[in-house]
Amino acid sequence: MTTTGTLEVTTPSEREIAMTRVFDAPASMVFDAWTKPELLKRWLGVRNGWEMAVCEVDLKVGGAYRWVWRGPDGNEMGMGGVYREIVRPERLVATEKFDDACAWYPGEALDTITLVEHDGKTTLTTTVLFESQEARDVALQSDGWSSGVAESYDVLDELLASD
Repeated sequence: MTTTGTLEVTTPSEREIAMTRVFDAPASMVFDAWTKPELLKRWLGVRNGWEMAVCEVDLKVGGAYRWVWRGPDGNEMGMGGVYREIVRPERLVATEKFDDACAWYPGEALDTITLVEHDGKTTLTTTVLFESQEARDVALQSDGWSSGVAESYDVLDELLASD
């Protein structure tokens, strides 16, 4: 187990990474921040001069999403997937695949986001199931992977506190 700030990162199986953080906000607000483009563009991956240039969300089972970030040097990183399960405000399951030119790991992954609210605070757990242990290990060893998630969650925390 690794802790980055208030982000807890674990490996529950040979193909999974789980990331958990508690937010001082109701689950409905955290769910909206994960699913509404106008909110996603304000926190997800927007740090160190990066912005979300494309944020498309078709929030329905079988609907697709597409996100593209642009760095301060003009380089882009894109990814997308398909929603498989949506239970507002408790659970979101979707595939995840980075564009070939910027892939953090080989293949496609399955993301499961669970939100558990207790006394106005929400525990967010994102579990990423990779195609193989090799793909999981590549993601774990990528420079900035967990610190990038932790920094994005810090921005999300600020967003939730301001709304």
